[in-house]
Amino acid sequence: MNLELFADPHAASPAEFQAAFDTWLAQSGRAGRLQRKSSAEVYAHMWSALAAWAVGKGIRLDDLGAADLQAYLDSRGGADDLSVRYAWRLLRLVDRVLSRSVSGAKSAARPSRDAATELMAARPDIRYANSPETDPLLEFLPASEAKRLVTYLSAVRPGKATAGQPWQEVRNRASVGLMLGAGLTPGEVRALALPDVVIDGGRLKHVPWKLRVSGNGNAPARETPLAPWAGQLLRHWLVVRAEQGIPGVMLFPSTKSSGKPWGKVAQYNSAKEVVQASGIEGVEGGSFRLRHTFALRQLRRGTAPEEVARWLGVSDPAVMARYMRVIMAPVDVV
Repeated sequence: MNLELFADPHAASPAEFQAAFDTWLAQSGRAGRLQRKSSAEVYAHMWSALAAWAVGKGIRLDDLGAADLQAYLDSRGGADDLSVRYAWRLLRLVDRVLSRSVSGAKSAARPSRDAATELMAARPDIRYANSPETDPLLEFLPASEAKRLVTYLSAVRPGKATAGQPWQEVRNRASVGLMLGAGLTPGEVRALALPDVVIDGGRLKHVPWKLRVSGNGNAPARETPLAPWAGQLLRHWLVVRAEQGIPGVMLFPSTKSSGKPWGKVAQYNSAKEVVQASGIEGVEGGSFRLRHTFALRQLRRGTAPEEVARWLGVSDPAVMARYMRVIMAPVDVV
């Protein structure tokens, strides 16, 4: 039986979203506008995330309006990884895909044709997100604060003055260590599973040295190295996790008994408390200050910007340009 014969021809379909994206991607490739594979992968992740949301809401591609796009952004609003720059890139992508997927009179009659433009007009914060004039320097930790935080995080390891802390404290510090020592976002930290920790092949036996980070709507899957101190801290957390008999595969579970994923609010509050407890004043920039500090540290050490971008899962040249603006400024960064 061909079930497609009985399908609602007006229902939202993943296929129409995919076909529109494929058309835009092929045309962009032929025109030479999209030459990097990593950029295409990021756009594919962004589009598939939007498509999954829209189909789940029963919204057809032709009916996608500005209000729907705003609702999608709101559904991800508060998500650690979402920023006005991401929203700007998404709306630019939507505008380009929809303008090329259908042409002529049919395109002019589609509510979705001007959806991204309408939302941009209503949201100046998104419209000017890529403007250098409204692009302040990144928040990051100066050398003294970064060193203080590393010392504080590492103090839970065996043989240190504050060793023997409750398992939650070890988890909290190890998770913060991955943001400062591997450049992960809070959302990526929460999504990590035990198999994502790479131990074999490193310089030190039994010590993690890199992480496998799954792709999402913002970035493709990648591998990123761990700073040696962060690897040692993560190793201690793995030992504590095993000793506590915590079930499940999540690297940083929410509870000892269930092993369920860590909630966004709980993880955010834990990271904030850890940073404050280390003696660092102020919380401007949030946890992303730690990610920015990691990136700047690598660039200061002479790592190629392309390599750092790959570790961070970044394909937008504007993001790396912001880091280089800091590097060129007379500041001290670890």
